[in-house]
Amino acid sequence: MVVADSPAQLGGLLTGLGPGCRVAGYLLERLVGVGGTAAVFRARDERLGRVVALKLLTGDESVRRRFAREARAIAAVDHPHIIPVYEAGEADGVLFIAMRFVAGDDLRVVVGREGSLRSQRAAAFISPVASALDAAHGVGLVHRDVKPANMLVDVGPGRPEHVYLSDFGLARGISSVGGPTMAGQFLGTPDYAAPEQISGRSVDGRADQYALACVTYTLLSGSLPFKREEPMAVLYAHLYAPPPRVTSVRPDLPAAVDQVLDRALGKAPEDRYGSCGAFADALREALGVEPYDSSGAARPPAQVGVVAPAGPGCQRIVTAVSAGAGARGTAVFDGGTPAPTAISPLTRPDSLPPPTVAGTWTAVVAADRAYYDSVRAVSDQDAASISLPAHVPERRFRLSGTEVRIGRRSVSRRIEPEIDLTGPPTDPGVSRLHAVLIAGPDQSWSVVDPGSPNGILVNGKDVPPGQAVPLQDGDRIHLGAWTVITIARG
Repeated sequence: MVVADSPAQLGGLLTGLGPGCRVAGYLLERLVGVGGTAAVFRARDERLGRVVALKLLTGDESVRRRFAREARAIAAVDHPHIIPVYEAGEADGVLFIAMRFVAGDDLRVVVGREGSLRSQRAAAFISPVASALDAAHGVGLVHRDVKPANMLVDVGPGRPEHVYLSDFGLARGISSVGGPTMAGQFLGTPDYAAPEQISGRSVDGRADQYALACVTYTLLSGSLPFKREEPMAVLYAHLYAPPPRVTSVRPDLPAAVDQVLDRALGKAPEDRYGSCGAFADALREALGVEPYDSSGAARPPAQVGVVAPAGPGCQRIVTAVSAGAGARGTAVFDGGTPAPTAISPLTRPDSLPPPTVAGTWTAVVAADRAYYDSVRAVSDQDAASISLPAHVPERRFRLSGTEVRIGRRSVSRRIEPEIDLTGPPTDPGVSRLHAVLIAGPDQSWSVVDPGSPNGILVNGKDVPPGQAVPLQDGDRIHLGAWTVITIARG
């Protein structure tokens, strides 16, 4: 992709768009990326008050077809590691896609900054992306542009990195042809393109597997698998050169990793693994990493950061610890029955006791009429589903432990929050995992938005995803269409 420095260099209808401008009800706040026909802004949905990534496109009919294909492709696949799209359309001649805003970097930036990654961390990125790709292939879509730049890493205090597969602009149905291969006409990224895609033959999910294997080589080695001076030389190497051996640059890796990559980088699709998941599983076995559990019920030990909220006059403390099998917190509802217990391990070791929180902290769940009146629906259809219940019984949850999750219970996704807002009545704007309360060693609690689609407010102020906000007695957390949670101490 030809990279421009500003939307003005894109020409056409994007000229003049910048921070402070409005597009289809979205206020542009900051330019975060720009390419030959598109610009991506951090923007604010003024109707719902949430932060989004707003992709703006302009161009000829082929660009418009790609835009429509991208919007349909993402909408067709519901997967926790595919970046969700909120809205797509056209306003004043500008095409736009509103997506979840991911505060972290993409893997291209991560590798550029850190170099080769540890085996466990690389596998922790590859397996979820493989699962997402298999989900896309299951509905007949091939991504066709799998590369580190299209893998976004969401980060937040006290929780593991979460990778999202993005940019389905080149996605097409399985067995669609690869397209022209003349210089300047190749669609995709030469550094990660499968031989059949380069030569214009029909492609299926195994082309994405080949690209994912190239990404794996990059994550483990810190370099490209077929590094050449000229793009055409890169394409030739994909077609004819044998796969490089990652152990030549990472002798600490088992030789079995070379064998796994050799198969996934086979020149003929039939020589590769049957699915991206099968490749990722073989890779984990070769690396000596625990099997991947897509439910998140078990995660391999990893170095994670435990962030202690800063007190007055204190610096924030970040301590690297090994993930263990400690318990999360509990929220005891109405003085009797504990909320559903957590299913995934807490990111702190058994050897560290949970922080002692003096006094009793309580989360009081109720409805807020004033907040409901301030929320505007995106569409008439959404407005019909959002109504303030006639009566919302107040519920009180006593907080204890180290972490309390807030959201809606989902059996299919194995999400069982300690504060379950499934109902009755159910707030349609509450996400499955909407917010997380984190206990600190200084006898306090903080709240984090783990990247929920609808966001949260604390005392009327938006909370950026991944940022821990210390709470005080009486603070009010708004989430969904009318739900308010008041934090009370004592």
